[in-house]
Amino acid sequence: MNEMATGNMTAENAADGGNTAAAVDRVSQLNRWRLILGGGASKQLSFSEGAALENGISCMDLEDVLDFLYSREQGEDVRRQGGTGASRLTAATWITRIRKLFPKETVEILERHALDNYGMTELLTDKEVLEKLEPNQELLKTILQLKHLMKGEVLDAARRIVRKVAQEIAEKLNQDIRRSLLGKIDRTSSSNIPSLRNLDIQKTIRRNLKNYDQENRRIVLEQVYFHGRSRRYSQWRVVIAVDESGSMLDSVIHSAIMAGIFAKLPMLDTRLVIFDTQVVDLSAHMDDPVATLMSVQLGGGTYITGALQYCEGLVETPHRTMVVLVSDLCEGGSVQGLLAVSRRIIESGAKLICLTALDMQANPVYDRHTAQRLAELGAYVGAMTPEALGDFMGTIMNG
Repeated sequence: MNEMATGNMTAENAADGGNTAAAVDRVSQLNRWRLILGGGASKQLSFSEGAALENGISCMDLEDVLDFLYSREQGEDVRRQGGTGASRLTAATWITRIRKLFPKETVEILERHALDNYGMTELLTDKEVLEKLEPNQELLKTILQLKHLMKGEVLDAARRIVRKVAQEIAEKLNQDIRRSLLGKIDRTSSSNIPSLRNLDIQKTIRRNLKNYDQENRRIVLEQVYFHGRSRRYSQWRVVIAVDESGSMLDSVIHSAIMAGIFAKLPMLDTRLVIFDTQVVDLSAHMDDPVATLMSVQLGGGTYITGALQYCEGLVETPHRTMVVLVSDLCEGGSVQGLLAVSRRIIESGAKLICLTALDMQANPVYDRHTAQRLAELGAYVGAMTPEALGDFMGTIMNG
């Protein structure tokens, strides 16, 4: 009897526990729906008392920061129409709070929505706010688009962000590009420069066999030997011409940073020009990516013919020159003029490389008809990542 009673009690407790769990789950789902619907749904659906997510974050805190941004969907500035939290937020305090409430990836999404979807340019015109934004390539692109709104300390803060992000991108690209262009390991020569990549393990073992420790059964290394690297190239001139229209912004960033890397390599004499309807030669600023990128004036028309005519004037030794055109090939002037100057460059013996994308994903968006006609003239036309461009250039220089 006691056993039966105990069994019934256990079953009842289990049932109560199941009901409690179901109720908690239902309350959690309602709280999440309220967060999705926003403060405008407060009369129809209220948060439960002390509502919080599984990680303990208050639903009211989340609603404050989300409503500060997404209430703009309703047109009017409803952030000032009552409520206890959202109306007290400013752009600066909003940035601070979302960084506490959300993971980094979510913060970046919210910042992008604020800038791109809702035009919160105050994020970039307030020094305090700007310095709190997550430095990344998307922020760099936005700064380049809105730098005309910045002055004084705000502009200085923007330059620091540009430098930080540009350095991060350069660090990612530098090793692969230098590997592509500096040449393969020369296994016929030695080097005094220690590098794991160039370790000559066979020579190291052979030369140290006399130091074999029989008791401990190991070779004692008195000296480690390294392969040299072949210097296969005489100097080449590389002229990079970058379309600065808005659709090419990723390409502008990567081209400017790559030009800075190229400028430090002894076998390359690099020139960098950017263009819309006018051509600006930035070759003197290649060692400073901040000066290069902050010189970009996005928008306007596209006159590729004029840019290539300028590049044609920079060709001194055609058989040791590469002209790298970075553009979507949407010519605003005469396509026939574009083809004519391209033909002259190719027939001179110079290499014409037309890159339709230079971002890390190399997603091509370009005028395919013009691309086809350039390819028929003998130009190389394609979409390549910066690393692939380095490999391609290395192949040309070694040919």
